[in-house]
This record gives sequence, C-alpha cells and structure tokens, in this order.
Amino acid sequence: PARRAEPRRNRVSEFDDLGMDDVETADLDGDGYDETMALDTDGDGVLDTVASDTDGDGYIDTVLMDSDGDGDIDTVAYDADGDGYIDVVQEYSDTNSDGYADTVTIEQDVNSDGVADLFTVATDNDGDGDIDDMLTLINQG
Repeated sequence: PARRAEPRRNRVSEFDDLGMDDVETADLDGDGYDETMALDTDGDGVLDTVASDTDGDGYIDTVLMDSDGDGDIDTVAYDADGDGYIDVVQEYSDTNSDGYADTVTIEQDVNSDGVADLFTVATDNDGDGDIDDMLTLINQG
C-alpha cells in the first residue's frame, strides 16, 4: 500500500509572522492565539479565503474560499476525522447566477491514504432548490 506523506500542517501564527499586507488574523476565542486568518489570494485587495483552527490544536483544519471572486463562498475544505489532513473538499457552482448552488461536488478521502476515493456530484437541474440527480463514484484503485 502507498505510504501517506506527513501532513502539511500550518499554524495561523506562521502566516501572521510573514508581515504580509493581505493577511488578517484573529483570536476569536480569547486564548491569546490567532486561530483564524483571512487572505487575499488573488491580490485584488479583497479578502477571499478564510482558514481556521476549529478544534484548538494550533493547526489549520478548515478552509473557506471564494475562488471566482463573486463574494460567495464556493469551496469548503476540512479535516472531517481529526487526523490532521484535509480529507473533504466541497465545491459549489452557481451556473445560472441566481445566487444558489446548482451543482455540489464533494471529494472525500475515506480510507485515509491521502487520495480522494469517493466523489459525489449533486445537481439541481430545474432550479427549484431540490437535488434532482446525484452520482457517487468510488475509486477502488
């Protein structure tokens, strides 16, 4: 079996220490340590990514992104099982620009080998807000 690489863990404080103008950090729980940061990843002056240490271990385990710059979060990535690896990525697409996701794509590493092996796509084809089609693929390779 393939060996899993060591996790690339990043402390929020390491980003704050870089002195970057496009990074804002916050201590939301009052413990004296910044556990949340917001970044401007595309350099347009608007913060578009939030990374957080939601379990208090000092390492980033949840990331929210506005990758298309429309002001709405469209990608969510998180460590679902607490092992220090981001193992679920959810992407939301609003193809008809009505403000609601028409397609949700979920990639999951269910066996903790570092490779996404469960893929789910859910779509709302008629725009009524209900999931009309769902397809799940399992990578057994």
